[in-house]
Amino acid sequence: MLPFSRVSIIGLGLIGSSIARAVRAHMPTVRLTGHDADPDVRAVADRLQLCDDIADSAGAAVTDADFVILCVPVGAVGAIAGDIANDLPAEAIVSDVGSSKAGVAVALKAALPNHQIVPAHPVAGTENSGPESGFATLFHGRWCILTPVEGSDPAAVARVAAFWQALGANVETMTPEHHDLVLAVTSHLPHLIAYTIVGTASDLEQVTRSEVIKYSAGGFRDFTRIAASNPTMWRDVFLANKDAVLEMLQRFSEDLTALQRAIRWGDGDALFDLFTRTRAIRRSIIEQGQDDSRPDFGRAHD
Repeated sequence: MLPFSRVSIIGLGLIGSSIARAVRAHMPTVRLTGHDADPDVRAVADRLQLCDDIADSAGAAVTDADFVILCVPVGAVGAIAGDIANDLPAEAIVSDVGSSKAGVAVALKAALPNHQIVPAHPVAGTENSGPESGFATLFHGRWCILTPVEGSDPAAVARVAAFWQALGANVETMTPEHHDLVLAVTSHLPHLIAYTIVGTASDLEQVTRSEVIKYSAGGFRDFTRIAASNPTMWRDVFLANKDAVLEMLQRFSEDLTALQRAIRWGDGDALFDLFTRTRAIRRSIIEQGQDDSRPDFGRAHD
C-alpha cells in the first residue's frame, strides 16, 4: 500500500526534481503536483513533465495533497508554509528537505499549528542545481533523517518514513537539535572549509587564477566541486545552524592548531597517527556504501 496518493512538491531544483523523478519510477500511480517560485523553472519542469500538473502558485499546488514536501532553502520554509496555510487540506502531512532542522521545525509549527509536521533531510545531493540536474536514483542507498516535532503523530512519521524507503533511502530518526550537531561536522563544516580554501587560492596574489585552475591536483579539485554548491541554500544553512556550526568550527580550529604545532616541531609520529586514524574513517564510509571504493573516486580516465 502506498503511503500517499497525492504528493505536492514545492521547489523543483535538484532535490525537488529528483523526488519527482523517483516517485515516477517507484510509485507511478501517485499524482504529482509541483510549483516553483521561478517561472523559468516552472517552464522547464513542465517541458520535462516532472509532475502531472505544474501550478502557478504554492497554494494552488497543495489544494488536494495528502503529502507536501517543501524543497526550498531553509530560510524560506516559514514564508512558504505561511503561503500554503489557507489552501492546505486538514489531513495533509507537511515535510521538507532542509539541511538544518531545529529552525525549520519552529518555523513550520508556527505557520501550520494545526497540521502534522514531519521535517526530513535526505542526505544526498550533487554540486549541480536546477530541475534538469535531478535524477531518480539520487536517494538510493542514502540516508534520510526524520526529525519529528513535538506532537508529531507516530503514524504520520511512519508514513513519511515509508515514502523515503520507497524511493530507495535508508531512514533514521533523531531530534532536530541532534541532527544539526551531527550535520554541522559531517556536512556544514566541510562545505565551509571548501568555500574558504577555494576562496583563499583565488585570492593569492603570487598565484594567478589561471595557475590555480591549470595545476589543480585531486584534493583541490574535490574542494572546488563542493564549493560549487548552491550559494543561496548554503547561506541559509549556515545562518540557520550557526550555533552548531560555530561549535564545530571552534573544535576544528583547536585541532588545526595542534596539527600546525606538530608540523612546526617536526612531530612525525603525531602526523602519522592522525593520518592513520582518518584513513580508517574513509574505509568505514566505503564499507557502509556511502561512497565509491574505486580509485580516484571513480573518475573515468581516458
